[in-house]
Amino acid sequence: MTFDELDEFRKDVKQLLKRYQSLHDDLGVVRKVLKVEPNERPPFSFRIDGLGIETCVIKVKKIACKSLKGRGVNSGLRLVYAWYEAEVRIVFIELYHKSDQESEDRERILRNFT
Repeated sequence: MTFDELDEFRKDVKQLLKRYQSLHDDLGVVRKVLKVEPNERPPFSFRIDGLGIETCVIKVKKIACKSLKGRGVNSGLRLVYAWYEAEVRIVFIELYHKSDQESEDRERILRNFT
């Protein structure tokens, strides 16, 4: 399994690291889980439809963050990634906290995957 990141995703992580110091470790756990099960797994993650692109884009709603003590997987962090099944590759698109942003940036997805 190969993991890639958009430059915009790296900026998201850099911003969020200021508030959530455990984020690198938390993303390491997410990578381990995605190696085993990269497809959507409701209610934790779901496919984003209606984009008009061939790539499978998945949004993860339940990410455990150690920096948000007592909240576990209900931390509010959201991860959006593209899953290329034939290439066995995942591209991280976006990471945000639900209090900062209502939903995924569809313009970013379309700009990078059309």
